Amino acid sequence: MRLLEAAATHPAGAPAKQLAREAGLALPTAYHLLRTLNHEGYLRREKGVFVLGAATERLSAGAAEQNRRGMVADTLAHWCDLIGVPVYFAIYRDGEIDVVSVADTVGNPAVEEWADFRETGHAHAIGQCLLAQLDDEARRNHLDRHPVRSLTPNTVRDDRTLLRRLDALGRMTPVVEQQEYALGTVCAAIPVTVGTTAATMAISVPSSQAYRLKPATRLLQEETGKLLRTLAFSISI
Repeated sequence: MRLLEAAATHPAGAPAKQLAREAGLALPTAYHLLRTLNHEGYLRREKGVFVLGAATERLSAGAAEQNRRGMVADTLAHWCDLIGVPVYFAIYRDGEIDVVSVADTVGNPAVEEWADFRETGHAHAIGQCLLAQLDDEARRNHLDRHPVRSLTPNTVRDDRTLLRRLDALGRMTPVVEQQEYALGTVCAAIPVTVGTTAATMAISVPSSQAYRLKPATRLLQEETGKLLRTLAFSISI
């Protein structure tokens, strides 16, 4: 790792002796490690000097992905504390619902995923909000793969009814779901603009506290809007 760090400070490349000195390694040890790093693609030898290889780019991309996800998790945790409800962030990726991050507390626990969120998008606010942002063909394709099925007495009963509901919502309208996924829980989801990707922020509260849903949703919209406007919110897609 010290050799890689040393190589990273020389965009035009550096010879083995210089990298060994900067990494604090004996030259024979450095030669052995440099050969291994070159073989594995982490370094590339060009005209007697070593430069970073393609494998380090994958490491860098992975680290950036983790940093962005960490920032999303921290942001959701802040909103969870501020609003006093569980907060969810999800996107529609490669034809599937992907719940990227969830923030909750002991006093405000998240909804238990007793039925796979990816397969039950018709029944929960997150899925309905994401599907509402898709075009008609994408929606039908999703429902062909994940058919509507009853989870509670309140769940939408068929594709036609669901599609009519989604059409009436519009692409950027908040979605409210009343015990359709889980009895005893009501949820709301707001659409989030992330380039061309469908995304959503959502919250949930016990049905006995349904009166909290509307003001909590409004506050979440305000907080999300602030963060997006300042470009402080980086989402990994």
